[in-house]
Amino acid sequence: MFQFSDKAKRFSWILIGIGLIALVFNFVSFGGTHGEEATHATEAHADHGAATDAHATEGAHGATAAGHDVHSAQTDPGATAAHAEPDHGAHAEAGHEDGGHHATLAHNKPWSRLLVATFFFVAISLGALFFLAIQYAAQAGWSVVVLRIMEAVASFLPVPLAVMLLLIVLGVVNVHHIWHWMTPGISDPASPHYDAIIAGKTPYLNAGFFIGRALIYAIGWILAARWLRSASLRADAGSAEDGTRIWKRARQVSAVFLVFFAVTSSTMAWDWIMSIDTHWFSTLFGWYTFAGMFVSAVTVITMIAVYLKMNGYLPELNQNHLHDLGKFMFAFSIFWTYLWFSQYMLIWYANIPEEVTYYMVRFREYKAPMLTFLVLNFLAPLLVLMSRDSKRNLYFVMVAGSIILLGHFLDHFVMIMPGSVGTEWSFGLIDLGLVALYAGLFIQVVFRSLTKAALVPAHHPMLTESKLHHI
Repeated sequence: MFQFSDKAKRFSWILIGIGLIALVFNFVSFGGTHGEEATHATEAHADHGAATDAHATEGAHGATAAGHDVHSAQTDPGATAAHAEPDHGAHAEAGHEDGGHHATLAHNKPWSRLLVATFFFVAISLGALFFLAIQYAAQAGWSVVVLRIMEAVASFLPVPLAVMLLLIVLGVVNVHHIWHWMTPGISDPASPHYDAIIAGKTPYLNAGFFIGRALIYAIGWILAARWLRSASLRADAGSAEDGTRIWKRARQVSAVFLVFFAVTSSTMAWDWIMSIDTHWFSTLFGWYTFAGMFVSAVTVITMIAVYLKMNGYLPELNQNHLHDLGKFMFAFSIFWTYLWFSQYMLIWYANIPEEVTYYMVRFREYKAPMLTFLVLNFLAPLLVLMSRDSKRNLYFVMVAGSIILLGHFLDHFVMIMPGSVGTEWSFGLIDLGLVALYAGLFIQVVFRSLTKAALVPAHHPMLTESKLHHI
């Protein structure tokens, strides 16, 4: 049985303490929402709507040329800026020097920071749940010795989901303006804040349906995680025959969940991330978000398995299991890169104003974090994990895992911050402190889950196959 050591407990509490300090400083340093800021916010969105109307009346090819000339976008706010502004960052730089707009973007900053850290840990926990369900649905035998780790990581899911739901509700009541389509009057033709493009999306992007979908996601995911965990524990408490019967039932439940996941993982990405840049959309975005989610989850699972192995637990885990986990880390890092390049290349080549502006602000204002995560998420796994021997080396895997997690955190940062804070961004100790808060909570929840049952399921029908796994 795994023992949650005092050293690990102290470390987790230190992380939580650092995180709480960062959380307090994150909000205290920016203050609350003021009436004047809220007024400026709606005025800024009114300008946004006016720019959108101008955009709708311009010729696409002329706007495309302007879209690729950043300096022109800054010096011709009457025409070019209208095309260069589907997201907040480009809007702020395209000649809209309203101080209230900048104040609103700055006000979004602490909430956006929290959203980045929250979504990152939702992705890790949800990715682990998906990986767990895949093992049952695919009747995989090699992974039995790490199933309990997947269950433990998935058990953390309610924590970031609770914060995510809180952020959504606070957005609906205009405490923050991360999702600016929630601005009052933005879809009302009689309002000075009217935005025709956003109004066309209101059948999907409206507060009631948005919250309803979020609740459906959370309830479905949490119920699946708890059912698979409880089924695994029931199998341990019964006989070998009970283990086989429960495993067959878990296969059926997992198959149903995977269908649910296939839909909700994409719509969740559209809702919580893509709708921040409301005018922009990509048909690849759901897949792209999934790839980052999955590789982050597999990386965390692998690093926990290595930690257990290094501390004398999980003797059943051999180099072949580690090799397979390393192959998942490597393969899905390449898959993530393929999707990133596919999305970028198609938008760059098509050169459509409604699409290129998404990358304009990111290459102009977020070039450093964007180039950094491309190196960390592609070149580092490629160089470190390509060989067979490196995938079997505990230390190489831990180093590669740390690089991958940092890279995907920066990826989420660049997904969220441009559309919510524009040029009012920074990356520093507060961002890392919020990650530390979640990491401390993650260690507490996951490690306590690991202490509640044997690290290897006792009556899984493929346990022997897993113990003898060899490639």
